[in-house]
Amino acid sequence: MVDINELKFDEKGLIPAIIVDSDTKKVLTLAYMNRESLAITIEKGLTCFWSRSRSELWLKGETSGNYQHVVSITADCDMDALTVVVRKDGPACHTGADSCFFNEVYASDTEQAFSLESLMELIAGRKTEMKEGSYTSYLFSKGIDKILKKVGEESTEVIIAAKAGDRAETIYEIADLTYHVMVMMIEMGISLDDVMAELRSRHVIDRKVKQEKMTGDK
Repeated sequence: MVDINELKFDEKGLIPAIIVDSDTKKVLTLAYMNRESLAITIEKGLTCFWSRSRSELWLKGETSGNYQHVVSITADCDMDALTVVVRKDGPACHTGADSCFFNEVYASDTEQAFSLESLMELIAGRKTEMKEGSYTSYLFSKGIDKILKKVGEESTEVIIAAKAGDRAETIYEIADLTYHVMVMMIEMGISLDDVMAELRSRHVIDRKVKQEKMTGDK
């Protein structure tokens, strides 16, 4: 574990901190910390920065309620920059945007980024603006019963492929199932954040049970 005194702060006593969403891995913002704000961050488990414009400490979320709960803090190889992984309560940007990084400068025509979030957005778009010839729009037009039927069919296909020991086919069918489950989620107003929150709560419970078991074994 790195000690704060091992970090290299600049001539103004600051160190850049790249804030990253623990669930999406999206970069939320770039802020600066001094020794005091970093100590507060570690003590409270909430991001605290040094405001260069106001020359004062700034506990993120203190006025907006958009706190950032710290999962981990990692220093780079030169010990002069930090990556702070957080679980956020709300938008990271003062504009209300999820991330401060939303002004696109360049996008490759051949190298395309993919994420479950972007797929969910695409699926949601096929519901709000029905597109002729779109299979996704077709499912939404048919309603929840049709969507659930497809979820059931794809679940069966996953089981069949896995039982046969066909890894490639199982991956293919899992992708199909995942897509149809996401269509169902959009239809029911369920977000990825809703599912992540449920999984996170189970992880905490499982960790507590494991710790209690280890204590009981001693």
